[in-house]
Amino acid sequence: MSPLPSAIPAVSSGDALLAIDDELRILSWNAAAAELTGVPSDRAIGRHCYEVLDGRDDRGLPMCGRDCERARRARAGEPVTARTLSIATAAGRRRVTLATLSLDSGFGRTLLHVLQPAPELALEPAPESTGENGVPALTVRQREILRLLSEGVRAGSIASRLGLSETTVRNHIRATLGRLGCHSQLEAVAEARRHGII
Repeated sequence: MSPLPSAIPAVSSGDALLAIDDELRILSWNAAAAELTGVPSDRAIGRHCYEVLDGRDDRGLPMCGRDCERARRARAGEPVTARTLSIATAAGRRRVTLATLSLDSGFGRTLLHVLQPAPELALEPAPESTGENGVPALTVRQREILRLLSEGVRAGSIASRLGLSETTVRNHIRATLGRLGCHSQLEAVAEARRHGII
């Protein structure tokens, strides 16, 4: 492991903030990050962010890891939108919104993760298999995503707009296709229009 830089850019935030290097090692961990996670800075700094945060999507599947796509894109200077995930804390898992910023700090590109508490998931009741007049019933979220698909919005953009992970959006799309008995998004949009769902 290469030594940590002797100085990192002075950045302050009232939100939980951590700086990570090109190897995804934590360079700084502010008091708000320690308070949010229950992990003191001396137990976070020098470790990989994915080991400390253990980010997971709403189904519990890993979102953080050694080959983090978000970190790769941010290091390349591409804009990265915020996402919601759950992280490990001393008190158990907690949902947060994670924004990633890229900063050229003079000793390489430093990534800043800003974490804010996110509302816990409200479980949406599953719809009956069919609604009125035999029309397939969809959840509110499924109808919302289907409406956006009908407008030509792609899954990644839908995820950004709704504050969901792209995996979650794709799971909603798969469930919607199954409920409508369709094999493609285009077919699902046509079926939904035929039934007056969107």
